[in-house]
Amino acid sequence: MQFNSFKLDDRLQKAIQAAGYVEATPIQEAAIPPALEGRDVLGTAQTGTGKTAAFVLPMLQHLLTHERTNKAGRTRALIVTPVRELAEQVHAHVRQLSKNTRLRSATVYGGVGFGSQEQALLKSTEIIVACPGRLLDHLRRRNADLRGVEVLILDEADRMLDMGFLPDVRQIVDHCSRDRQTMLFAATFASELERLAGEILCNPERVQMGISAPAETVDHALCPVSQSRKTEILLHLLEKTETRSVLIFTRTKHRADRVAEQVERAGYRTTSLHSNKSQGARQKALDGFRKGEFQLLVATDIAARGLDISTISHVINYDVPDCADAYIHRIGRTGRAERAGDAFTLVTADDHGTVRDIERALGKPINVHRIEGFDYGMPTLDGGGRGGRMPATPSSFSSSSTKPRRASGWPAPKGGGRRPVARSRAR
Repeated sequence: MQFNSFKLDDRLQKAIQAAGYVEATPIQEAAIPPALEGRDVLGTAQTGTGKTAAFVLPMLQHLLTHERTNKAGRTRALIVTPVRELAEQVHAHVRQLSKNTRLRSATVYGGVGFGSQEQALLKSTEIIVACPGRLLDHLRRRNADLRGVEVLILDEADRMLDMGFLPDVRQIVDHCSRDRQTMLFAATFASELERLAGEILCNPERVQMGISAPAETVDHALCPVSQSRKTEILLHLLEKTETRSVLIFTRTKHRADRVAEQVERAGYRTTSLHSNKSQGARQKALDGFRKGEFQLLVATDIAARGLDISTISHVINYDVPDCADAYIHRIGRTGRAERAGDAFTLVTADDHGTVRDIERALGKPINVHRIEGFDYGMPTLDGGGRGGRMPATPSSFSSSSTKPRRASGWPAPKGGGRRPVARSRAR
């Protein structure tokens, strides 16, 4: 279905065309029509499917076609997200799609001053994109009035549950008007989240797309190595990869900084992202990575959701994530909107159990990839004291094929062709 098939305001259609969007993704095709009818929507979609536009466009359409019925100074639409990076990203979509209107929007999250947020909340800003903690702070200070909210959207609700924000979300919902449209989106649904949906949604349209699985456009590979040689094999992997936009995940904040320093010393333009950085530093890192000023972004799981940069060609798991769901969200940063992407995971023998869980979630084994030019028999960089030698084909991963599918940036096998590049779609 093409976007011009939706009954949207001409100003929105003009913004859609300017953004280069033509054909709706499956989640957009399924969610936008009932949302335009004013129905509540319960959406389940894998990351990278374009669900942001699926709720932003109906929200904007509602605000444009319904006169303001609440008192001046009250927010008309509220989007709640778990982390500030996602709030900024959603806000960017709102601004892009509403640029031909007079609708105003603002973000509300911690790590920055209260002043500008207070002004936005008190001066009739129609759309607020907020994180739960800071929004509750404003409610307690009586800076915010949510009684006039006409459209409430909870984005990445499962992440908010994981982060312990569910009580905060319930408080925020209690402050909102009961006469509202509500849309809730998540990648997975635990029983507690299902209960919340039952409490706050009224006869919702259930939209379900690709639960708990990464995009099919992503190729996966395991790179076995000892713990002490991870950075060494990472550098060999980067030498064989088109390092224009690579996202590297680590388990800890300290390790993110350390790995970023090591790869930067090797000559790559690198930055890091984690929760210990100030909001200004985090935004600078994201903006620089998005614009191509940095080839590599080394991050903790703070970047595993909501980071929407279509140019990311590779995700490398320096550390295996804690669970299969976390893997799926990390890998969802590449292969977005049907573009091709590649995911490499550095694994040790201790990661065997988690790898099996990931393979079960994928429904297939992950191929083992041996990196050309890397001497698996060499001692570790620190003299061989930690981690020892890594077998050429570790027995713990021997059930996986040793012939991986081609990764972009790697020589294509004989007779193989390049994967087609899909059309750009709204996110």
